[in-house]
Amino acid sequence: MNLHGLKACTLTCLLLSNAAVARSESVTTDLDVQVPSLPKGSASSKAPRNNADASVEAACKAARVALGPDFVELSPVNQTVVHENWSQACTSTPGCIIQPADANAVSTSLGLFATYRVKFAVRSGGHSPNPGASSVDDTGILLDMQRLNQIQLSQDGSVVSLGPGARWGEVTNFLAAKGLAAVGGRVNSIGVGGLLVGGGMHFTSGEYGTGADNVKNFELTPEGTTRRAMQIVLSNGSIVNASANTHEDLFWALKGGGPNFGVVTRYDVYTTEIPAIWIQASVYQINQSDMVLDAFYEWQTGGGARDLKSTVSLYLSIDTIAVTLVYTEPSLRTPAAFAPFENLHPLQVALPATNSTFGFLQQLQDSAFSSAPRRHDYRTATSRMDAQLYKDTFRFWHQRAVRVHEETGANQSYTLEHVSANIAEQGVLKGGNAMNIPAEDHTWWETLVDWDNARDDETVRSVAVETTAEWDALAKARGLHLPFLYMNHAARDQDPLASYGPENLARLRDVARKYDPVQMFQTLQNGGFLLSRTPA
Repeated sequence: MNLHGLKACTLTCLLLSNAAVARSESVTTDLDVQVPSLPKGSASSKAPRNNADASVEAACKAARVALGPDFVELSPVNQTVVHENWSQACTSTPGCIIQPADANAVSTSLGLFATYRVKFAVRSGGHSPNPGASSVDDTGILLDMQRLNQIQLSQDGSVVSLGPGARWGEVTNFLAAKGLAAVGGRVNSIGVGGLLVGGGMHFTSGEYGTGADNVKNFELTPEGTTRRAMQIVLSNGSIVNASANTHEDLFWALKGGGPNFGVVTRYDVYTTEIPAIWIQASVYQINQSDMVLDAFYEWQTGGGARDLKSTVSLYLSIDTIAVTLVYTEPSLRTPAAFAPFENLHPLQVALPATNSTFGFLQQLQDSAFSSAPRRHDYRTATSRMDAQLYKDTFRFWHQRAVRVHEETGANQSYTLEHVSANIAEQGVLKGGNAMNIPAEDHTWWETLVDWDNARDDETVRSVAVETTAEWDALAKARGLHLPFLYMNHAARDQDPLASYGPENLARLRDVARKYDPVQMFQTLQNGGFLLSRTPA
């Protein structure tokens, strides 16, 4: 959608504000991975030694024999499946595509990757805009998790079991029909798996914490058990269970530690009863930016944000500002938490105050996005709350974003997300996590960038890179800087794992060495925020 030159913004524009934003229960350390026996005349179970292409071809044929032709697509692969990655900057054609139907198939796949020493990528929803995080070229194999898309509610409704290939829109609608919600993704197309191992922010996070902190267990037990947990397949093929009571160190590491430990095949997530929410959405002119940013800061610091049911989604584009107010229970009047916005005069009330559901909100968000394939990028920074910092960096960003838009047609956003101290506290109360989110009220700056041509990559991305540097420089000079980087919004050249602090980083490395002693996920995995790429 071209926002430049827009005279009035519709609801579709406004709702961008919400979207900018094995087999053994005990862990073993055996280095021998069990690979299924292959029939005579099939590919050898030994990988060719000095020929990467031949190794990939042999591994793909072995996978097809082991798992069946319905689950392994050999080259030439279906380009529709290849292009399911959200960002076209992340599209690569793999040597073959494996679509496992259960944890045992994932175990077999990892065994083949280890035996043939081939690169691989794991894709849940493919929403990361960072190249290589969920894709690989023909020198490797794509493990596409979309068939592991189960959504199953426990008998008492307190826990929903999710496959990594399920999409958050499906989860939201399934739960909303039952008056329930889960702390997960705010955009329908995002996959369950990638979001949760990176943290996961939701409209209810102020009250309940990150999505990762609301995982009851990451079950990694053999298929057919009834224990509720998070299921993960390790590099040696073991399918194990990680929870607050089983493999507690792995449970801690999976909450924000990214793709460094195994492939999660099931998440059991706590639900909460939220039958309805209050929503109001408004659009402001770009010359009202100072007033809107002042109102946001007043909401943050004047008591409004202390009401943990209140969320303000703030999205500033090149020429309009979208503000969505969300309150996680129904109300007949505007909740008092949003008083700082009452004296502003919007260009348009895109969505008058209404009581509805998360499903409705996310459906409207989806209408804000064109289905046309584009290139995308994220970037983030963190600081303490300060209205002048917001205004100074917005002006810095806006000047550059307009210029680059005129040169390339790229659309860019400037987004602020309030992060309450309770989010860190919820993490502690729920067993701890790897992220080390600052234990104080603070702000995450985030940007979403959309463009078309690969030749413009450096020019387009320069706006976010320069704005991040300016944000950090001003924040440091004013005593506002916080080093944390939220993994799910971090750019390819940022290092969220290092931002967790040296103690947590060292602990993550210890967990990775324990559960992946051959370091397969560090050496064969194609991309993502890997510990092996974080300086010691």
